[in-house]
Amino acid sequence: MEFLLSCVIVILALILIPNIKIVPQAHEFVIEFLGKYKTTWSAGIHFKIPFFEKISKRVTLQEQVLDSPPQPVITKDNVTMQIDTVIYYAVYDAKLFAYGAVSPISALSNLAATTLRNLVGELELDGTLTSRDTINAKMTSILDEATDKWGIKVHRVELKNIIPPKEIQNAMEKQMKAERERRETMLQAEGHKAAAITRAEGDKQAMILAAEGERDARIARAEGESRAIYLKKKAEADGLEALKKAAADAAVLELKKYEALVAMSDGKASKIIIPTDAVDMTKANVMFSETTGLGDTTAPGKDAPVAKKEDPCGGEPFA
Repeated sequence: MEFLLSCVIVILALILIPNIKIVPQAHEFVIEFLGKYKTTWSAGIHFKIPFFEKISKRVTLQEQVLDSPPQPVITKDNVTMQIDTVIYYAVYDAKLFAYGAVSPISALSNLAATTLRNLVGELELDGTLTSRDTINAKMTSILDEATDKWGIKVHRVELKNIIPPKEIQNAMEKQMKAERERRETMLQAEGHKAAAITRAEGDKQAMILAAEGERDARIARAEGESRAIYLKKKAEADGLEALKKAAADAAVLELKKYEALVAMSDGKASKIIIPTDAVDMTKANVMFSETTGLGDTTAPGKDAPVAKKEDPCGGEPFA
């Protein structure tokens, strides 16, 4: 009896222990009862009824990446190129993911390929190469809306590579080279233009500064000459004022006139015409000076000593 009980306990343990299930974090298990959906297990420990329940689908809720292989796409201007995409998605409903489509991932890949062909077919080659962000946004919106019934959330779609034909690549390289040469030529021309303008402005500024310097120099020279003439005339006026205060007679004034005339000649071969009255006055002054001795600056000479004769009689010498 005890042996039979032990056998029953062992059999129950072998049946029950395998039906204790642990669901990992970020995972969900879809459970069916007799072939019909019953529930969805979230993370934790669960017990499955033996022989009646089974795990239909194990679903990962983490974000996943679907890397599609390159596929041929024809643009609006009939250029065939190879484009591959990368899709970032995550399952948000395990039940829809299990029963919404036979192969949801394959369906997503095919839907991405057809959507890409439709979008690129509306663009030309240049538009395709320069509209990556637009294509990515449109594909994300279309795929996300289409996969809602499959329990899939499309977060982002990226065009990984756009490979045009070889001849198109060569033409693009030539075009790019020509564009760079054109830009280089324009930059050089702009540089020469800027340099010429700078030189012209420098020459203009130099000429303006030179003219201003010459003008200031002329003004300074004119002011100096004006000042010199003013001082000279002022000195002459002061001299005349001094003569007037000294009550100089007519003879002295005539001599001053004569000195002024001599100064006018300045040692040059100039003819000076002296008025008769000035000559007469000068002669009168000279005769007056010789007669009276006034105005003669020469010191009077001493008389020569007279030798004294000796007295033959032995007396005092006499003159």
